[in-house]
Amino acid sequence: MLEGHALGVHGEGVSIAPVDFSLARGGRLTLLGETGSGKSLIAQAIMGTLPSGLAASGELTIEGQAYAAAEGATRRALWGRRLALLPQEPWHALDPTMASGAQVAESHRYLRGLGRRRAREAARRDLVGLGLGLADAEGSLPGELSGGMAQRVAFAAASAGGAPLVIADEPTKGLDAPRRDAVVRLLAATPQRGGALLTITHDIEVARRLGGEVILLRRGRVVERGPAERLLSAPRSDYAKRLLEAEPSRWPAPPPPPATCGEPVVEARGLAKWRGGRALFRDLALSLRPGEIVGVVGPSGCGKSTLGDLLLGLTGTDAGEVKRAAGHRLAFQKLYQDPPAAFSPHWSLARLLDDLVRRHRLDRTAIAPLMTRLGLDRELLARRPGEISGGELQRFAILRVLLMEPRFLFADEPTSRLDPITQRDTLALLVELARERHCAVMLVSHDPALIERLCDRRLVLGQGEAVLAPESLDAQAV
Repeated sequence: MLEGHALGVHGEGVSIAPVDFSLARGGRLTLLGETGSGKSLIAQAIMGTLPSGLAASGELTIEGQAYAAAEGATRRALWGRRLALLPQEPWHALDPTMASGAQVAESHRYLRGLGRRRAREAARRDLVGLGLGLADAEGSLPGELSGGMAQRVAFAAASAGGAPLVIADEPTKGLDAPRRDAVVRLLAATPQRGGALLTITHDIEVARRLGGEVILLRRGRVVERGPAERLLSAPRSDYAKRLLEAEPSRWPAPPPPPATCGEPVVEARGLAKWRGGRALFRDLALSLRPGEIVGVVGPSGCGKSTLGDLLLGLTGTDAGEVKRAAGHRLAFQKLYQDPPAAFSPHWSLARLLDDLVRRHRLDRTAIAPLMTRLGLDRELLARRPGEISGGELQRFAILRVLLMEPRFLFADEPTSRLDPITQRDTLALLVELARERHCAVMLVSHDPALIERLCDRRLVLGQGEAVLAPESLDAQAV
């Protein structure tokens, strides 16, 4: 159904070595590898949507029809009907001014030819099947949804046309384990009904569950390839072995947390928030001191991001109060779950950082060493946010917030787009700098193992209540 012959990408400092692959009916192929290795660029080369300045080479065969990879426009007639892309960033795929349910229904109307009423009914089934309550999602704008909820809406809209060839670019980022597994089952339905699936991910567990063939990429080159069962259990390359060892469940046990001292940076008492007549949480009390790392876990849509907005004063409480320590105006900062929503798409990263430094009179000399510690190439500064990988943009978001030397940082899934090795190194750096600078951090993650290895305490949200406990205790979701 889909074949790539010497498919490569080149231009503006990018070089993806030619790769061959083949997907028959019922086939599954996963591109796995580090952030910035070229996984998403291969998907864009297939779709014909490479950023300006980049060009594809080689040939593609799609359902028996040959295409020159460089002539992307020739494949646009296939979009939605024969070839579907489930995008990495929901904000790039969804109309911010249109209700979420209507966007899914629109795909059913114009790609499948359903009438208005049947399209609306099909959209509702799709949303419910993805665990989205109609009261939460159908009439909401994308910006009113959590990152995980918006990801599922984009999934429903992209897959509504029933295309037999599906390319899924990081389809499970930002989702808790049950939601991730539900999306994996939906992805698997395409090859099960005779289609073919190409998945791009840095999540090793997703690659395991999908099975099929895995191609492991690093810096635009194929490092290893083979059946998922063999490669992900007994890899042959040193890089594949390091990647598996970097899964959070394999991280070493953390050292005892340092003693915290000083007055609390942020406190909350009797905190409550409702959405759609449902309590996200209530009677919540917490306190964070300088240098303390508190993890937050819970299912998608349970209010983790909302809690951060309450503590930062970005939204109002329905009950209770929040007390923030006095400090400079940049003392309370947020690392957003979806970096594209936090960067202007029209300017280069160099210009955006320069504007930040000038506006807030920050230390410009701190940029270069932070880029080095975050593994960011200086050549990326010349590009716009949409011209680099999601993982690279996420690390720029971390760099930007650290420049402002916050006293409290709400880090909302700050490494959801990073491969295990980069995630481990980036979070270790974030915790190290927080301890050094006496910055309290509230870290959101859907991975309990990650929270267990990094955080001093854990806050579990779910079903309108919360449990806050030392990390050494086994706090149970309620």
